[in-house]
This record gives sequence, C-alpha cells and structure tokens, in this order.
Amino acid sequence: MPKMKTHRSSAKRLRITKRGKVVAHHAYASHLLTHKSQKRKRNLRKSRVVEGAAVRHVRRALPYG
Repeated sequence: MPKMKTHRSSAKRLRITKRGKVVAHHAYASHLLTHKSQKRKRNLRKSRVVEGAAVRHVRRALPYG
C-alpha cells in the first residue's frame, strides 16, 4: 500500500500537539482591526484548540501528524 499524502495547506495552518489536540490560529486577525477592541485583538493573537467535527477532518488531512 502506498504512503498517504499529507494535505500541505492544512499542514501549514494546523498542528497536532503531543497529546493529540489540534491547534490553529484564530481567524479575523489580519485586517479591519481598527474597530476591534484591544482585548479582542490580543486574544486573536493566541492559538486555539480545534474542537468538534472539524477534528475528524484535520486528522484525515494530516495522517502523520
């Protein structure tokens, strides 16, 4: 059986921790920032844990993660 291919765009955006959680960056942090509060922008800089049904799709896209 051949090797499975990693979905490269997912590999650049997401990572899997040693405990198996999927970590990603927040959306809405790149532009149109003037009307967003400082607290909101600060929290968007942090990474987030992907939850729910999306984790199943990520694991399929990153088979060796």
